[in-house]
Amino acid sequence: MSDFEDMVRETLANPKNQGEMQDADSVGTVGSPDCGDMLRMWLKFTEKEGKKVIDKASFQSFGCQTAIAVASMATEMLKGKTLEEAAELNAQELSGDLGSLPPMKIHCGQLVEGALKDALGQPEEAPDTEATSTTLANSLNDKPKGSIRIVPLED
Repeated sequence: MSDFEDMVRETLANPKNQGEMQDADSVGTVGSPDCGDMLRMWLKFTEKEGKKVIDKASFQSFGCQTAIAVASMATEMLKGKTLEEAAELNAQELSGDLGSLPPMKIHCGQLVEGALKDALGQPEEAPDTEATSTTLANSLNDKPKGSIRIVPLED
């Protein structure tokens, strides 16, 4: 088992800041119906030395274990950061102690980055994620994209 897998398992055993924050000042949501991952991040701000800083951050994730682990790491890392400092963080930095994500898990870091950017009012800067306020369940009712046609088989 790799160090990465050990860190993910350890983080999942005790995820930090998981759950909705009722008194949040800002909420960011991203999701991709294509892969099924969705993440919402809540931020609570305070003023410190004349600057707005993140006092608390929490998340809810409907995704894989890596997305949950990255979100847990990121919400801990965000505490005490100014809005400008938080806005500069990228997916790799938000992965914290997990280190570099394996190629097939990079989207997990991007999901967390996208939710953060959306909460900070910068959704257009989120790489390779689709910012949306709809739920995954609602997106299933959307008209399919592309030219695939589904034809029911007759008995």
